[in-house]
Amino acid sequence: MKKKKVGIIGAGVMGTGVAQSFAQKGYSVVLIDLSAEILEKAKEDIFRDIRLQTLFNKDLEPEDPEIVMAQIRFTTDYELLRDVDFVIENVPEIWEIKKEVYHKIDPICPEHCIFLANTSCISITKIGSLTKRPTKVVGVHFMNPVPLKKTVETIKGYHTSMETIKTVEELLRDIGKECIIVNDLPGFVSNRLSHLLMNEAAFVVQDQVATAEDVDNIFKKCFGHKMGPLETADLIGLDTVVNSLDILYQSYQDPKFRCCPLLRKMVDAGLLGRKSGQGFYEY
Repeated sequence: MKKKKVGIIGAGVMGTGVAQSFAQKGYSVVLIDLSAEILEKAKEDIFRDIRLQTLFNKDLEPEDPEIVMAQIRFTTDYELLRDVDFVIENVPEIWEIKKEVYHKIDPICPEHCIFLANTSCISITKIGSLTKRPTKVVGVHFMNPVPLKKTVETIKGYHTSMETIKTVEELLRDIGKECIIVNDLPGFVSNRLSHLLMNEAAFVVQDQVATAEDVDNIFKKCFGHKMGPLETADLIGLDTVVNSLDILYQSYQDPKFRCCPLLRKMVDAGLLGRKSGQGFYEY
């Protein structure tokens, strides 16, 4: 596939991982966020991660981080999306923020540009309704850490065309990732299941049935999972987990998605997981 230009909105954990994955495969990347400070941290994180990949995986060919970094334009200027072929949106799971971003990029991006919404719970059909190109809006739920995960949950909205799906499958295949295509309802497959586990695990800790460590050890040592649900919550960010649970609850009006009060209390206290240095564990 001829390398095309990719715009990425959001330079948090997911956005930097997506930017790194495309830059390492030779794509020209425009990475956008709100401030120079956020973008500077993204630069540092990508540079460090490329070096660590080589150190910890001897099977990989050594890469010069400077060469990869040269593929990425770090900017706050949305106007640089005027010639991109794809936009991958990674902003927080808050509808008003999503809405503002899509209203901004739709008139800027070229007509052929496909929008890939890296959302964990919000309906792709609903996101598509914010644009004049709903046939070119598709969900791509990357898993964390993005450079290491080889599979992407890919969501077909009501209007998403099969041409868009095939183009996105080809794009992701080119960076070494397989698509699993699912239909569109809030939470899709992965988060309708995973957030129930994380939420109930938090209830178990809140009810003093077990410690966070014991809950996670049961998942790892009894079920064979690589990470426990509370370690996963810390990795994702507890604020993101709470936002996603709220979306699931609002979407389905089903009490099984009622957010654990302990999770909400931890978020209010600033205990967000890895990104704040403390969540269910200290980092």
